[in-house]
Amino acid sequence: MSLNWQQARVKFPEANFLQSHEWGKANQRMGHKVIKRSLSSAGYAQVIIKDAKRGRYMEVPGGPLIDWSNEDNARKMFEMLTRTAKSHRCAFIRVRPQLPDTPENRDLFKRLGLRLAPMHLHAEHTVMIDLTKDTEQLLADMRRQTRYEVRRAEKLGIQVTHEHNENIFREFRGVQAETAARQHFVPPDLRTLLAEHEAFGRNAQIYIAKTADQKPIAYGLIIESGDEADYFEAASTDLNRKLPGSYAIQWQVIREMKAKGHKRYNLWGIAPPNQPNHRYAGVTTFKTGFGGEQIAYLPAHDLVISHLRYLPNLIIEKLRKKHRHL
Repeated sequence: MSLNWQQARVKFPEANFLQSHEWGKANQRMGHKVIKRSLSSAGYAQVIIKDAKRGRYMEVPGGPLIDWSNEDNARKMFEMLTRTAKSHRCAFIRVRPQLPDTPENRDLFKRLGLRLAPMHLHAEHTVMIDLTKDTEQLLADMRRQTRYEVRRAEKLGIQVTHEHNENIFREFRGVQAETAARQHFVPPDLRTLLAEHEAFGRNAQIYIAKTADQKPIAYGLIIESGDEADYFEAASTDLNRKLPGSYAIQWQVIREMKAKGHKRYNLWGIAPPNQPNHRYAGVTTFKTGFGGEQIAYLPAHDLVISHLRYLPNLIIEKLRKKHRHL
């Protein structure tokens, strides 16, 4: 019996939206081919075929979903994915599973024939907040300065609302473009954001923090799927430098996602340990202030299908990673 997403989410509770039907639909709207593969009832993989200037490759974000302690099944999964990649003339397969980064898991992937990828794939280091805790404990778990900013937001009358219509996604894109120019990162384009809006519907909400006189301070794109909610994208105006709009959004989201029954909240992307010059170093201080567990997933690995076509990708991505301070 084949495994669908709903079955996979129950069987593999670590799964998040990256292996969901909605994420596949969003990628199809972006022009990518999306394929679902299952290893009978033992595993599941949603794969995305991407055409880049450096060549075609296959991506498995947040997956495959499988019992990694069964090495034989893991090997069969990659054999199946290899056949799929070859049939679509992909140069390599890039995976980043929901699997802890341990020496044992790195050894496993080495035995399975994979190598470390030159570039990360979707929040390999993150902060995960346990929403099964009561609200008082969640507040107590925060860093003292973070609690102060949360309370200051309340005293200042900062209001947090959320919307999911197309207009708010367009507004968000405009503010995020300005944020990216200030903070030197590459934001998603409007087409990508609208694809996510259309695919996820009400499960993709833009949260907005505003002053008492309705001036926007900060924005956050929250995606809900299964047990997890994710702080996927962010943007802010100049007001966020002196007003705690981002803090107000996080506290509101934490309480709302808990009330909805989600078990965890993924703050989505921090710098690796002991890398003060990493591009995410600044936001790491902000995100870790909310408590939670710092998690390191097994970094992206590549299974090379064509060494000749893989080499240009390897060189380009190594240079890009250095240039972007990643």
